Amino acid sequence: MAVKPRKPSARDHGVAAEREKSPLAGGAHGAVKGRRAREGKGAFVQGRNGLYIKHKLGLSPSVLVRVVVILILALLAGVFHWYHLSHLFENDRHFSHMSALEKEMAFRTEMGLYYSYFKTIIEAPSFLKGLYMIMNDKRTEYPLVINTLKRFNLYPEVVLASWYRVYSATMGVLGIPTKTCWTINRGEGLEPVESCEGMGDPAHFYVTFVFLLNGVMMSLFYIYGTYLSGSRIGGGVTVLCFFYNHGESTRVMWTPPLRESFSYPFLVLQMLLLTYLLRNQNPSRNALMALAVSNVMFMLPWQFAQFVLLTQVASLFASYILGYLSPEKLQAILVTHMVSLGICFLLMFGNSMLLTSFYASSLVSIWGIVALRDRFTGTFRAGLLTWVSQCLAWVVATVLLKSTLAVFFGASDDAHISSLIKSKFTSYKDFDTMMYTCAAEFDFMEMETVVRYLKTLLLPANILVVGVIAGTTVKDIVTALRHQGPAETEDKPISDRAEELAKGVMVYHSLQLVAFAVLAVLIMRLKLFLTPHMCLMASLICSRQLFGWLCEKGRQHIVVLVILSLMAVQGMSNLQYQWGIMGEFSNLPQEELLEWIKENTPQNAVFAGAMPTMASVKLSTGRVIVNHPHYEDAGLRERTKLVYAMYSRKPPEELKRNLLSLHVNYFILEDSWCTRRTRPGCSMPEIWDVEDPHNLGKTPLCTLMSRDSRPHFTTVFQNNVYKVLKVPKASKEPR
Repeated sequence: MAVKPRKPSARDHGVAAEREKSPLAGGAHGAVKGRRAREGKGAFVQGRNGLYIKHKLGLSPSVLVRVVVILILALLAGVFHWYHLSHLFENDRHFSHMSALEKEMAFRTEMGLYYSYFKTIIEAPSFLKGLYMIMNDKRTEYPLVINTLKRFNLYPEVVLASWYRVYSATMGVLGIPTKTCWTINRGEGLEPVESCEGMGDPAHFYVTFVFLLNGVMMSLFYIYGTYLSGSRIGGGVTVLCFFYNHGESTRVMWTPPLRESFSYPFLVLQMLLLTYLLRNQNPSRNALMALAVSNVMFMLPWQFAQFVLLTQVASLFASYILGYLSPEKLQAILVTHMVSLGICFLLMFGNSMLLTSFYASSLVSIWGIVALRDRFTGTFRAGLLTWVSQCLAWVVATVLLKSTLAVFFGASDDAHISSLIKSKFTSYKDFDTMMYTCAAEFDFMEMETVVRYLKTLLLPANILVVGVIAGTTVKDIVTALRHQGPAETEDKPISDRAEELAKGVMVYHSLQLVAFAVLAVLIMRLKLFLTPHMCLMASLICSRQLFGWLCEKGRQHIVVLVILSLMAVQGMSNLQYQWGIMGEFSNLPQEELLEWIKENTPQNAVFAGAMPTMASVKLSTGRVIVNHPHYEDAGLRERTKLVYAMYSRKPPEELKRNLLSLHVNYFILEDSWCTRRTRPGCSMPEIWDVEDPHNLGKTPLCTLMSRDSRPHFTTVFQNNVYKVLKVPKASKEPR
């Protein structure tokens, strides 16, 4: 029997025309691709508006022009964000006029630790020698030898160091100067310092690429907002909302070397690719491969990435349960995640935290539940009971699998995460948990943040968008329950299937927003995921699918422009506040300390002290340290407790034994760590009281050592902030 192609109806012509007007709405490509499959190959394909150029993207000349315009606007957004970040960073520190030592001191706490490995590689005799040195490091957790590339996610430093070496060598061969240096007179009786600016300066090179990467991130946000909303104005809404809420959206301008500065831009790319996959009926293998690559690029630089991807997988699973995501597509995405996780496991030299994470266990458990979906529908009546049973199966299977893998691998590095979450809902406290919860960024989200969202209208815009999506979703759920499950989409016309897929994308993004909101409420630092996603969701006020029923397209754009104008009232005030931040970095007490260490201690001297200070000691003096700010390792947490006994009420003999067991030669005592109190119960002695109630009421050891370190230690350096105590060697060296 011969089958004739269906004659296009007037309705189909209207749908095609509407899709053509939204070049980045996923349906257009699907429609052209569908026609091409039915009508066969040819130099041209006849369409309603004339001849379409044969192109693998299926774009007409007019659509191609629109895409080019979108790319140009995205480029402008990226360039402006790069300039904005560089401008804020320079204003805050006067970075271009700082000496090399001052630039290193400006990279405090974890930042200094990460940057020290970049410095190690560029100063090594060769790149491979530098790589070997950081992979066999004995200077960070003495006397242990650790692979810092495995422990600290240092691939960004490895890549940047290799680029710096290539750049310096190339410019040297060509005889092109790479930096400009001059003498800075600091006044106040201080010695002049040499300051260098240009790509030949290591610190300048490093931060420049961080800001460039985050400029590219803003370009991706514009494309993402345009694609999600189907409107170029929607992309503009995303970018403007990000700038209006810049202080809540990122901190890269203040902390360039942190892992999120390298990792988060790839999450934006990953979610954009995921949106493309969800919007297309049959995603290609190349698209899945691109998703896998973006997963790897997101996970490699940041240990926390697995927790973010856990929320993504959970949101996708919820979309599947509600009937907005087909089991075949979900399984394809899950397999892609598994492959990328396996690649990261290999590249991270078998880092057990990856395989023992809730993320890894969720991938396996959800894949199994989807594979056994017929069993669930056969056991339970299709509908709400099936959904609940699948959710319970996911939770139970994930917890059991994670516990089993943790026991099998003997991994306990992420145990503090469970304790931290437990402390949020109960009165549970321990030393490690309080080290986190006493820091403001790990506390619950403050109410001021919500107020700032209200002032820029970001929160009202998101409530409106999510409310409309939720209303549509509830109607679909009620319909699905009445018919004992969602209707199959395979028999629907292409236009209806495209609409269902687009609706599924919005449901997923709403669920992801809820997941990010939960994280941000529990841990304020994680609003850096919530705020950008809220900016992205705000683009949907331009969506014709969501709000096309209210008014025609022109009037909708006028309403959007009015909303943007109202947002700009507080938004511009926020930007002016950021632009008004003027500072000049100076830390003379620490500079004195570091210069004294370099001049008065042997190269192999071993130091202990507060974690942030230890990072600076390692970076700027090259001396050996026993503890550092990367607190995510179980062994390091135990080491830190031994060192931080200085801030407890324990007897000095116990501290001395701790330091000798770690082979420490010098302890750097800071009075501020003994007296500083972020809130009641959060001074270091009070934190120790939870861990060490037996010594409650005694004078803190740090107070005693500040008065007089004898007879247990010898004071060899002192200024108004730091006091260096020399640890006498044991009378008998252990054999």
